Amino acid sequence: MSMIVRSATLEDETDVTRLWRSCNLVANYNDPATDFRFAMLGANSTVLVGDAGGRICGSVMVGHDGHRGWLYYVASAPDQQRQGTGQAMIEAGEQWLRERNVLKVQLMIRDTNTAVVPFYERLGYEEAPRILMSKWLNKTD
Repeated sequence: MSMIVRSATLEDETDVTRLWRSCNLVANYNDPATDFRFAMLGANSTVLVGDAGGRICGSVMVGHDGHRGWLYYVASAPDQQRQGTGQAMIEAGEQWLRERNVLKVQLMIRDTNTAVVPFYERLGYEEAPRILMSKWLNKTD
């Protein structure tokens, strides 16, 4: 069955967040449903999905800050991996950014998910040595 890439709708939330969980992309400090809605309702972000006959089998959350683009929640359903789904999602995210004249795209890989590094390297991504700092603004214990 062929896959089409389309913009997600708010009605896709349950299927998309289920996909993210099945791909182990959800951290205990991020509510995927909140992340999904935040991206969908933002002026500079969206979620794109791979749809194979009504089944969501891929995703990418994409957005930009006016200077550089970011890819998050790049997912390929476990039974679709190594079949081009992930690459199609990356390409769709990159195209979404190009259409908005964003010149650079970045992504972060958790240290618990380094097995995906060769995948991104094959697509032309390279490690960018940086110091990443963060601060929780609404810390909950």
